[in-house]
Amino acid sequence: MARLRIGILFGGCSEEHQISVKSAQEIAKNLDTEKYEPVYIGITKAGAWMLCDAPKANWEHGHCRPVVLSPDRTLHGLLVLERGQYKVIRLDVVFPVLHGRLGEDGAIQGLLELSSIPYVGCDVPSSALCMDKSLTYLVAQSVGIATPRFWIVAANGHLDPDQLTYPLVVKPARSGSSFGVTKVERKEALRGAVAAARQYDSKVLVEEVVVGEEVGCAILGNDLDLIAGEVDRISVAHGIFRIHQEREPERGSENSTVTVPADIPAASRTRVQEIAKTLYRALGCRGLARVDLFLAGDGAVVFNEVNTLPGMTSYSRYPRMMAAAGLPLTGVIDQIVSLAMSGERR
Repeated sequence: MARLRIGILFGGCSEEHQISVKSAQEIAKNLDTEKYEPVYIGITKAGAWMLCDAPKANWEHGHCRPVVLSPDRTLHGLLVLERGQYKVIRLDVVFPVLHGRLGEDGAIQGLLELSSIPYVGCDVPSSALCMDKSLTYLVAQSVGIATPRFWIVAANGHLDPDQLTYPLVVKPARSGSSFGVTKVERKEALRGAVAAARQYDSKVLVEEVVVGEEVGCAILGNDLDLIAGEVDRISVAHGIFRIHQEREPERGSENSTVTVPADIPAASRTRVQEIAKTLYRALGCRGLARVDLFLAGDGAVVFNEVNTLPGMTSYSRYPRMMAAAGLPLTGVIDQIVSLAMSGERR
């Protein structure tokens, strides 16, 4: 049986470029090459697409060739520039191992739709929706799931610090991996926190701090047929959880630990998984996503955010939660590729 030719897209223009490279490295290690023929396409921080041998740490300095995704739906693949001429590489499916802006927000998904190439993960509408945390809060509220109280600060807007209750969390509305996120303990720090968030997005979210445990749940599947991974719990000694920004995250975090399975009551675990599934469906997610929540002391569950293409690095939460539920990364890849190829997206 012929192998599926799978395009692995990694890198990208967002602040999460290096995380994407690490995620792609882990995907490459766990890809069953008897089933799949990988084609690695790195996107530079400037946005250039390059065909390369592997997602190495210094991939941009290796043997690479310029490549573009053909918008011609009949070509169904890549155009590679070789000796002044273009050669076509047909792709059966694409795995966009991209995080953040222009990778997780519906942009690359729209390009793949135009090219008529099946792809792993959420479609254009759900990707765009989940990228905007304020919009996901509105959807969560519409299905009866609690969210933090929040305020939106537009590009030229501002909030009166005297009208708010502290502490607060200030974050870019459309970014990830805790870039630009600040916990504000007093009103004098609010303006600086908003300015820090605006380095990553013109739309800023200011929200109440939820008192409780940070928990998460990995979800895989479509519609009613969903698999929930084990719930995890994050313990933060100080500040906020920002492992992807630490110097050596592979060695662990300076200020936090992640426990999986989470050491919480069985009833709370089940409730977290069911709420995660409800949110996943309400937001139109497909393929995979990680749903992050808060578990309050009284057992209440409060929504935090959804990652439609969560980190796949050696220290990332999604693969660890799935592995704890009995599905290693190799199996995760098989399942999400199968979903992408099944034609269920539409």
